[in-house]
Amino acid sequence: MTHICCIGHITRDRIITQNPPNTVHCAGGSAYYMAWAFQALPHDVGFHLVTAVSHEVMPEVEKLREAGIPVTAFDSPDNVFFENKYGVNMDHRTQRVLARSAPFTIDQLKDVEARVFHLGSLMADDFAPEVVEYLATKGDVSIDVQGYMRMVKGEQVLSTEWKDKLRLLKHTAILKVNEWECQTLTGMTDPYVAAQQIHEWGVREVIITLGGGGSVIYADGQFFETPAYPPSRLVDATGCGDTYSAGYLYARAKGMSYAESGQFAAAMCTLKLEHTGPFDRTIEDVRRILAK
Repeated sequence: MTHICCIGHITRDRIITQNPPNTVHCAGGSAYYMAWAFQALPHDVGFHLVTAVSHEVMPEVEKLREAGIPVTAFDSPDNVFFENKYGVNMDHRTQRVLARSAPFTIDQLKDVEARVFHLGSLMADDFAPEVVEYLATKGDVSIDVQGYMRMVKGEQVLSTEWKDKLRLLKHTAILKVNEWECQTLTGMTDPYVAAQQIHEWGVREVIITLGGGGSVIYADGQFFETPAYPPSRLVDATGCGDTYSAGYLYARAKGMSYAESGQFAAAMCTLKLEHTGPFDRTIEDVRRILAK
């Protein structure tokens, strides 16, 4: 059986950075960054990507297939088009959405089997509550909360409350949030207290990323802290959270502890930050970061 199935849209992205000033057009989205990260790692953990794309983005699907990633691609009349604009501090960005894709449906996912379903949500309506509840009957659900907290007004991406959080978190085994998302989700400024609250809502493994402050994992009644390993140069943070998720889920599938999995994921993020585009290094490169 496939161990990890990532479900999400592949996007068209415009990435604007300030230091140095640069504009890049490329494919993106949680599913895209997850898939390429798994392609770069040893293929000893079964991975499957489920996406929905228009003919314009189908070449990106074919590249993944040629690289050895199993992909199920449904037709979509359009693709999500993000503009990500970063400030000098790469932890700060503004977004615009210039196009959107249709949500995923239970009918599309009825034949998909996996031990872990990672939902690469980009918008709050990518996955209806019924879809999440259905997937939870088939395996563990892993969610990166970012998409659930995005509301689009015109082209501007604004923050919004996750209105179905209590309904869905009780069906969520693994949840990843950043520091701002954690505060918005719980109303708490202390990430340790917030992690315990999220766990009480039903989540087995709570991961809170803290940017340059590393990350903290709450599981089995304990906290596990992971440092942030400084990159040799800071180029582009787009897809960093998705790279973390890929590394964490891979490491857990390999039987690593919570702490080891967080460290492995953080090391992958360090290498991802050093260039624009998905993670493209090797597990030996990850181990070199950890050895330091």
